[in-house]
Amino acid sequence: MKNGGNNNTKLILLHPYIQKQTSTNRLWLLAFVSFFTIAFLLTLLYTRDSFLSKPSAISSVAAVTSAGAAATTGIPQLPTSVINALLHYASRSNDSFHMSYGEMKSISDVLRRCAPPCNLLVFGLTHETLLWKSLNHNGRTVFVEENRYYAAYFEELHPEIDVFDVQYTTKATEARELVSAAKEAARNECRPVQNLLFSDCKLGLNDLPNHVYDVDWDVIFVDGPRGNGHDGPGRMSSIFTAAVLSRSKKGGNPKTHVFVHDYYRDVERLCGVEFLCRENLVESNDMLAHYVLDRMDKNSTQFCRGNKKRSSSSSPK
Repeated sequence: MKNGGNNNTKLILLHPYIQKQTSTNRLWLLAFVSFFTIAFLLTLLYTRDSFLSKPSAISSVAAVTSAGAAATTGIPQLPTSVINALLHYASRSNDSFHMSYGEMKSISDVLRRCAPPCNLLVFGLTHETLLWKSLNHNGRTVFVEENRYYAAYFEELHPEIDVFDVQYTTKATEARELVSAAKEAARNECRPVQNLLFSDCKLGLNDLPNHVYDVDWDVIFVDGPRGNGHDGPGRMSSIFTAAVLSRSKKGGNPKTHVFVHDYYRDVERLCGVEFLCRENLVESNDMLAHYVLDRMDKNSTQFCRGNKKRSSSSSPK
């Protein structure tokens, strides 16, 4: 009983001590929290004043924002030095069929002015295929090739390239008759404004994937199919298709840049005159012609203004 009493007394004596220790700990915790709260507020106020007192910080943020906005209004995605290097090395190839530096630069300059994303359609897989894909960085680039086996092989080597094969039903030796027939049917199946997917015009390509006809192409480059030799399909269909796609745009930029390679040849020159039109020719030499075409009204029935009868000297011999 005595020991039990002593134990009870000790518990009664220790209780006030524990209570006092707990209160002290609470005071220290409160002081600790208060200190950090005051420190945080002072830091916040100091940082705010410093930021507002430094216009360079605001200018930097504004500059970044402006640069981001400018990137969507026509500034090239690739640095000029990179573009120049690509053109330089592409023009130094040992391949005798490659384009010259001046020809490639003409197309490159238009792509650089084209507001991203730029839509580029190319007829033909050539030495410059990878160059066009690179120069149209962050844009949409589609290639149309006559040889389905080469198209599949090239796409396997370069999965980033979009290639569609198409079967041409024309021959270069039939160019004069085909062009004359298309001109006579300009009010019907060979209209300058139409959906080629449903076209019955013999020169119109209507077997491409559906979405190709829905794109508003900004730049079209005709470098295919084969136009030389009697058995070659000629470029009548690709030039006619480029002319119709340019005039049938539903949105985007109302103008389309159309380039035709190997312009010294009779077929390319004839179809350029009849479907792309002399009044739209802004630059040309023996190898490359550059046209700028405007979107037309859906009821248009003439490719060129006046549409006067061409002289026989314009036809292939």
